[in-house]
Amino acid sequence: MTLLNELQSLLGADHVLTGADAAPFLLDWRRRYQGSALAVVRPGSTDDVAAVVRACARHGVPLVPQGGNTGLCGGATPDESGAAVVLSTARLNRVRAIDIDNDTITVEAGCVLQAVQEAAEGMGRLFPLSLAAEGSCTIGGNLATNAGGTQVLRYGNTRELTLGLEVVTAEGEIWHGLRGLRKDNTGYDLRDLYVGSEGTLGVITAATLKLYPLPVATCTALLALRSIDDAVDLLSRARAGFGASLTGYELMAGDCLQLVTELFPQQRLPFDGEAARAPWFALLELSDSESEEHARERFESVLGQAIEDGVVSDAVIAASVAQSKALWHLRESIPLAEAETGKSVKHDVSIPISRIADFVHVTNARLQEGFAGIRNVIFGHLGDGNLHYNVARGPGLSQDELLALQPRIYDMVHASVQAHDGSISAEHGIGQLKRDELPRYKSPIELALMKRIKRALDPHGLFNPGKVLQM
Repeated sequence: MTLLNELQSLLGADHVLTGADAAPFLLDWRRRYQGSALAVVRPGSTDDVAAVVRACARHGVPLVPQGGNTGLCGGATPDESGAAVVLSTARLNRVRAIDIDNDTITVEAGCVLQAVQEAAEGMGRLFPLSLAAEGSCTIGGNLATNAGGTQVLRYGNTRELTLGLEVVTAEGEIWHGLRGLRKDNTGYDLRDLYVGSEGTLGVITAATLKLYPLPVATCTALLALRSIDDAVDLLSRARAGFGASLTGYELMAGDCLQLVTELFPQQRLPFDGEAARAPWFALLELSDSESEEHARERFESVLGQAIEDGVVSDAVIAASVAQSKALWHLRESIPLAEAETGKSVKHDVSIPISRIADFVHVTNARLQEGFAGIRNVIFGHLGDGNLHYNVARGPGLSQDELLALQPRIYDMVHASVQAHDGSISAEHGIGQLKRDELPRYKSPIELALMKRIKRALDPHGLFNPGKVLQM
């Protein structure tokens, strides 16, 4: 029996896609990687996933796990050989349990992030992972890349939000690790090994995640700033003034928001005059456990002092939920506006917060000196040191010319990241985009240990080959 016949027998022909039906699963979100596959399979249960893994292992066929296909590093796209099977988790979309007393929710890997947020909110709880793609990305993909988003400052990355996992191993066995425990010192932490592994060690099929009380009130403000140095200064003030109540601190270059308002005219900046043309903006969010009045008083006190001291040039505090959503929509529209202008050279970097301003000053100057016709597109989660430091084409530079510069731009930006004690990947992962870059920025012992883990858990190299590591 051929593998294709066996998969059809296991899942039913409707859930084994080939030809045109498989095409949407073979192109990544950025349209940078176009792969091919023997088939795309859509298992409906963890047992189905285990059966698919066992079948592929018998036939020596690699597997590429895929969630919502919103990744930015090509980590869920097969190569061009057509030898792999893509395993879509789309049908693994059930909320299995919500435990209010334990503040946990157990969901399957194919659950869309927004659906998890809504399920938690329906029970009076908060699941705080939040990112621009939350309407289409899935929990499995969030786990595979250790996604960050806009509330890492308060709640941590996906890893910090995860208590237990269910995983299918390379042998097709099921690890039932869905424990809702906050303390469990019974040996090696397998959970942390699989989170962030990008499907190269096993297939995550479900997770038990942390929930939190819903805040009584939130306050959101958009602030106009004269420099990135002032943005770092303001963050220190906000941390001192708000403590753990500071749940979001987003940085955006003025050019980013100008691009959003140009391409999406239904959106507008809530400033007039000079403030509307500020070179930098910050978006702050405060979550309060007492009252809306208390939250607003704290907000106005800290921001008022920052304005008086000249750190903030202007501020708009949302007066309603609708206004708060509009401010966040400006921030979340930046990647969409960037995509509208064509492909860019993306960097998802992490820098110690104390060195971010210097990193931007130095790297901007070097790029402008080295590459005529480029423009910087800088935004990100300043509160946790994560910048999306992207390079786009300006007037007079074609898209092909920009992409031809990509290796040299990578070299320059990543060298600056390393010089500032940073990381070349903060929340997007490695995938195939940064796989060949990784050996330059990881020590030989780190790479050797990672390869030993890969060989131990996936001895035949069938899980997501060609991603993360050069094997």
